[in-house]
Amino acid sequence: MLPAGARRPAAPLDAAAPVLGRLGSLEVRLARSKAEIRAAQHLRYHVFYEEMSARPSALQKMTRRDADAFDRICDHLLVLDRDKKGSDADQIVGTYRLLRQPQAEAAGGFYTAGEFEIDTLVRRHPGLRFLELGRSCVLPEYRGKRTVELLWQGIWAYVLHHRIDVLFGCASLAGTDTERLGGVLTFLKASAPAPDEWRVRAVASRRGPARADAPAIDPKRALGALPPLLKGYLRLGGYVGEDPVVDHQFGTTDVLIVLPVSRINPRYVNHYGADAGRFAA
Repeated sequence: MLPAGARRPAAPLDAAAPVLGRLGSLEVRLARSKAEIRAAQHLRYHVFYEEMSARPSALQKMTRRDADAFDRICDHLLVLDRDKKGSDADQIVGTYRLLRQPQAEAAGGFYTAGEFEIDTLVRRHPGLRFLELGRSCVLPEYRGKRTVELLWQGIWAYVLHHRIDVLFGCASLAGTDTERLGGVLTFLKASAPAPDEWRVRAVASRRGPARADAPAIDPKRALGALPPLLKGYLRLGGYVGEDPVVDHQFGTTDVLIVLPVSRINPRYVNHYGADAGRFAA
């Protein structure tokens, strides 16, 4: 839950939010209505609680929605399949939650600050604009290259529009056994270590056990074991935080990814366009 100071007006919704990109029948844009946000929450519930191993609260089980107080202050990026029947809300097949620094500060903090020392990171870089990415979710039948490309098209357009300097967010590994995941965690820390100015620790009470003695793992095997989201962050140029955090509700082990926009691999900037015009509507 958000701190008491977070009880602020909901983020304004633009009923005419423009389409940010198209690929075939798929398009990406921000949510235009509360009904679309509720549909995104239903999609998240289906994936996190029905398909995966997250444990819903009684309220979540009753509403069949993955919802929390942060949803009110976030923008919600959506991928819709225009070939699906029904309303716009019925056509949502993927979503990402976006929380900009001004909204987070007005509300009392970032969601990720419950696991990682985000405030320390932000204070270390006064004047930079931070964006938190979270709740990435795509229906199983749409987990292909086109949907992922459109989500990143939307994020890149959003980054340019709001002049974001730094992206960050949690990436999750399935399972809560840090010993079993030790080799992968060691690989992550060794392959994308953060320099001092971008180094972030987990909140002391949430830090997973150190695995400095974890056995070496073949890099190709380790990379192949990573979920697509985490693999994508590494390819873009993201740094990996210092400590893992075990999330028992979601049945995952989380690592923090920090990605300064200036560090994004030029290959991807060229792919989406310096003006986010590659898949522009």
